[in-house]
Amino acid sequence: MKAILIMGSKADINFCKKIADKLAFFGIDCEMKVASAHKTPMRVLEIIREFENEDVVFVTVAGRSNALSGFVDANTTKPVIACPPVSESFAGMDILSSLRMPSGVAPMVVLEPENCALAVAKIFGIKNENIRKKILEYQVNKKREIEEAEI
Repeated sequence: MKAILIMGSKADINFCKKIADKLAFFGIDCEMKVASAHKTPMRVLEIIREFENEDVVFVTVAGRSNALSGFVDANTTKPVIACPPVSESFAGMDILSSLRMPSGVAPMVVLEPENCALAVAKIFGIKNENIRKKILEYQVNKKREIEEAEI
């Protein structure tokens, strides 16, 4: 089990590292790849084919015109989570390219890197008791943070 993080450009590396760091907490390996649906579609297809017979979740990180998420989802049977870095450009409206997909194309959209890693963990946690335990630990810690913040 691993997450395959595909970023549209190397500029997204720091955003992807946030996802990878939280995946490590859950005990989930990941690989990072750079490929663009617009500029290198054949490379994207190669990545999908490389992992199609493994237990993976694809995470796509692309801003602006996010064709990557839909392209990956349309070419795999595996779960795809779009985690686009939200930009202040265009008043954040570039996010719409991650939300509106044609019929038959259904990547999930999660905007925060930490929540993206949690979503990956919950997918793998269906069959993995160790990951489920880490999810529970994470949730207990989040609840504790709120309770301890009480004034």
